[in-house]
Amino acid sequence: MRVLLVEDDPVLGDGLRAGLEIEGIQADWLTGAQDAVPALEAGTFDAVILDLGLPDGSGHDVLAAWRREGHRVPVLILTAHDTKANCLDTLNGGADDYVVKPVDLDELVARLTALKRRFAGQACNRVVVGPLTLDLTTRTGILADRPLDLSNHEFIVLEALADREEQPVSRATLEERLYGWEDSPESNALEVLIHKIRSKIGRDRIKTVRGIGWRLAP
Repeated sequence: MRVLLVEDDPVLGDGLRAGLEIEGIQADWLTGAQDAVPALEAGTFDAVILDLGLPDGSGHDVLAAWRREGHRVPVLILTAHDTKANCLDTLNGGADDYVVKPVDLDELVARLTALKRRFAGQACNRVVVGPLTLDLTTRTGILADRPLDLSNHEFIVLEALADREEQPVSRATLEERLYGWEDSPESNALEVLIHKIRSKIGRDRIKTVRGIGWRLAP
């Protein structure tokens, strides 16, 4: 999963980014409203964590701008404003969830996973493609009845491929999921990951789509 984190507090922002990445969630972190508004045009995200009290504008205005532009990505509001009126205004303004600081990391991960699942129209936190089952909560995989020993990055790639339901996924999309904006992977890093995954689930289960990327076969 890849999320956009918009939070101006440097300690909280850095802590959330590090904690989410430990949980296998790539978090691209911004600290201001002006950078946040165009951010959804610059990358593909599964969800957004948005603080309302930003130094250069209101999170409400950022959310409104996204919805006017037609962005449907789920938005979780993270705020210190613990009032019913503020919660209702935010949800009615296009937010999908609302959490009051301080937030427990496990709860935040569970809420993000639920948002992603609902947005994809899934009834549970498991994705099934043929004999392959991915559990998005425990971040584990099973092939037929055999548990898979997957690294964090291997799971991210498999999850991204499974999300597309046998449709091809581009190199750019997979690298965004894995590394976000800040990291620069080695040129063959993705191919190495694909090779490792194929060795665990079978070479024919990940098809190379020439000129596009890869797809997961049933």
